[in-house]
Amino acid sequence: MSFIEFTGTARLDRRTKSLVRRLGPGDVAIIDHEDIDRVSAEELLESGVRVVVNVARSQTGRFPNPGPLLLVRGGVRLIDAPGAELFDEVGDGEPVTVRGASVFQNGTCLANGRTLEAARLEASLAEQRARVTDALEVFAENTLQYLREEGRLLAEGINFPPLQTRFRERHALVVARGPGYKRDLAMVRPYVRDFKPVLVGVDGGADALLQAGMRPDVIVGDMDSVSDHALRCGAELVVHAYADGTAPGAPRLEHLGLEPSLVSAPGISEDVALLLAYEKGAELIIAVGTHFNLIEFLERDRAGMSSTFVTRLKVGEILIDAKGVSRLASRQVGVWPLVAFAAAGLSAVVVAIVASPGLRHFIGLLSQRIRDLLGLG
Repeated sequence: MSFIEFTGTARLDRRTKSLVRRLGPGDVAIIDHEDIDRVSAEELLESGVRVVVNVARSQTGRFPNPGPLLLVRGGVRLIDAPGAELFDEVGDGEPVTVRGASVFQNGTCLANGRTLEAARLEASLAEQRARVTDALEVFAENTLQYLREEGRLLAEGINFPPLQTRFRERHALVVARGPGYKRDLAMVRPYVRDFKPVLVGVDGGADALLQAGMRPDVIVGDMDSVSDHALRCGAELVVHAYADGTAPGAPRLEHLGLEPSLVSAPGISEDVALLLAYEKGAELIIAVGTHFNLIEFLERDRAGMSSTFVTRLKVGEILIDAKGVSRLASRQVGVWPLVAFAAAGLSAVVVAIVASPGLRHFIGLLSQRIRDLLGLG
């Protein structure tokens, strides 16, 4: 988008996922979001906002991050102004003017930044992808560290509370608000109609289910990004507590007059949701919007993502990701096409391992560690 000047209403929030709910075409979004991830970029585009000013670096170069490029290609003017004190100098709802890469209010320049251009972002992204091997080594080290510190808890199982919802011998649809979740939910709608799986929302995934016309049976998470409306929809609530037992989300539910169950577990909430369905006896788990590939792992920049990798190793025999599955709708399809799909994905992983000595070494170490944890020596 090329323009000399744009005047709009300033909308500020350090949590981009909260800000997008109240953005429109006439607003200037002011965010504090280092390495804008793809999901946030998609939601900013959907809001219709035309100008985004980031007081952090939208792309640090730590990993291949397509979020900023997605925004710019979508017609958004993305301005980086790292260190700018706009959150202190501008009030939410006040008018601001953007000229070039500078932000003005009442004629006073509050910040000078840099407009991110598509060509430079494309070149930077290509360079980052060439360095992904370095990030993979760090990820592997984090995973092994996780196995040393918390892997035994995952191997032995988590003490989940009893629930009224029955999982045994049923399918479970676990929905997180991750990359492509809207497309995936639309795709599996006929499958939900035919198979009637247990519907599990991971935090904001509960709102995604409701927006798609489906009521969640269980909501799992730390309850920081799920609406009050979803919490009151009648689903059973499982609050993900930290390893030391503290649960920051519990007071909110108590204030709403709701009685949740608490489960203390390492990792992130979507891991807990997958393990809940697995431990409660689900026959098949379909994942929507969860973190599935290496880039998605890396772009979250959380040590806890190592637990996601290990969780998928544990539940992998019954786990299918909705991405790429186009024929879940008909009962005539049966289970074997799903098995074939899973086998095709496994084959791709095997080929990658065979082609990479580093990966073979890592997988060998990981397999030995899991055998040690399970006592299989």
